[in-house]
Amino acid sequence: MPHSSEEPKIHPNVPGPRNMTGTARAPQVPRPSAPVPGPRPGPRPTQQRADRSRPAPGRPAPARNAGPSRPAEEAADAKADPGKAAPQIQLVEATDTTAVEVADEAVDRLLDEGRSPADVLVFTTGEQHPWAQHELTFGEDAYWRQQAEGDDVFYAHASAAERTTGRPVVVLAVNGGTDEQAARALPAALARTGSRLIVCGDPGRLRTLL
Repeated sequence: MPHSSEEPKIHPNVPGPRNMTGTARAPQVPRPSAPVPGPRPGPRPTQQRADRSRPAPGRPAPARNAGPSRPAEEAADAKADPGKAAPQIQLVEATDTTAVEVADEAVDRLLDEGRSPADVLVFTTGEQHPWAQHELTFGEDAYWRQQAEGDDVFYAHASAAERTTGRPVVVLAVNGGTDEQAARALPAALARTGSRLIVCGDPGRLRTLL
């Protein structure tokens, strides 16, 4: 079919159509782009479990000779509020020396599972937890104010359990004290537990006390 005078002709050796004036359009050859240097990556920010305006005390590394942790979950044989399921007690093997480190590992696991720091209360039966010792250096009022604010994990001695507010999870580190003191600490910690009590200590001794 012959071309009309209005239709531009296509030359077989020229890639692309002619323009209306009959001049061939130069093929577009992509130019290699030079790499554009981006900003140098800065150091990764340090993840912290909770914001604190005060320096944290040194925290010992978890003991490697404490033996494997063998949690044994069982129903709590304790009084519960009517209509409320009885909290569960989980026993985690530890010695008096390693109980605090094992309790810290239990807290870390709770936070990794999605628990809020405000959900966790930690008691000790022997020496105060390092965090409690640190916060008490700022005075009793500031220390107990943190417990009332409820923004972070709170650490206290089991003998002061009556002054604390209950939380969903309580961790009890049996890191010393007599059997009588430990026996009093267990129901005191259980009374502050909403759903779960984790007890870190000698399983044989704890089951006898329970």
